[in-house]
Amino acid sequence: MSQHCVWVYGDHVNTDVIFPGKYTYTLKSPEEIASKALEDLDPAFTREARPGDVIVAGRNWGCGSSREQAVTALTGRGVPAIIAASFNGLYFRNCINQGLHPIVCPALVEHVRTGDEIELDTARGYIRAAGRVFPIPPLPPSVRAILDAGGLMPMLQVRFGGGR
Repeated sequence: MSQHCVWVYGDHVNTDVIFPGKYTYTLKSPEEIASKALEDLDPAFTREARPGDVIVAGRNWGCGSSREQAVTALTGRGVPAIIAASFNGLYFRNCINQGLHPIVCPALVEHVRTGDEIELDTARGYIRAAGRVFPIPPLPPSVRAILDAGGLMPMLQVRFGGGR
């Protein structure tokens, strides 16, 4: 269980907004990519987001292209989870592969505002926010293992001896 400050965004936030496409071929390191997270949508996020902050979003978060930088930008900022009404399927999978916990909880979206604090307890399956408790679905054990390892590559490196 942990407390998190939230940043709230709407429906259909696409990967080009999460990580501006103009940087796709010029920025390479995770630190450079993270420095541009949500730059065009919310300059305040770029300046003020802190490790541990969580994104709460509307429907179809991560639609658009399959660029992995749209997840790397957020993990590099220290975002441990995105809670959304729904996700684009490919973005959802990219989150898991990079160790960013995607949580589907449509009921929460209309009850929080940017700057609110929430309590997130994925082990017990709930989010406490705005004086309410919102249940969240448990993850399959295989997905939980990937997230606990910090992503798919770290999990495979541990299991198979360092990625030959």
